[in-house]
Amino acid sequence: MKLRIVPIVASVAVSALLLFGGWFAYKEWVVEGPFEHKISQYDGVKSVHTDITQKQAVLKLDLEPGTDFGSLVKQIETDGEKWIGNRELKLVVEDRATPKLNELWEEALFPVAQAMENKEYTGITAALDHMMKEDGGLTAKAEMDDRNVYITLTDGQASKFIILPRTAQTIGVWPNA
Repeated sequence: MKLRIVPIVASVAVSALLLFGGWFAYKEWVVEGPFEHKISQYDGVKSVHTDITQKQAVLKLDLEPGTDFGSLVKQIETDGEKWIGNRELKLVVEDRATPKLNELWEEALFPVAQAMENKEYTGITAALDHMMKEDGGLTAKAEMDDRNVYITLTDGQASKFIILPRTAQTIGVWPNA
């Protein structure tokens, strides 16, 4: 029996093209496309890009200044449940903060980190209130769910969105120990 190489290679190539092309089309038009469309309709969302894999759903968001970040995350989790399923939701927010907002956040970072470490979350709102008293044009808001603390700092036409995980990160061996 003599095997013909050209038909075998052609059938393998067509099968691979149909299999992977079909999977790509399904992922793009049935999963990611409708999910992106739904999220892009939310208040405060300029643009969104999704990357959904077997284990996680990554959303890259560009938000308008002053967006209610905590409410937006809750809305994404509830409305997007059919697309996300049991995958881990990971949010990446475009940083469009001004140097002034970054400086204010750096000043508040130590009290916020201390409040997170001690699980005294009211310390976060106290630190944000102190920031707003020091700078009259700043508005700061903190919201919390069972996994993260969401902080929004807004100063005029710019905002900084911060996500702080409530579970402590494990630290390995110190490099200089």
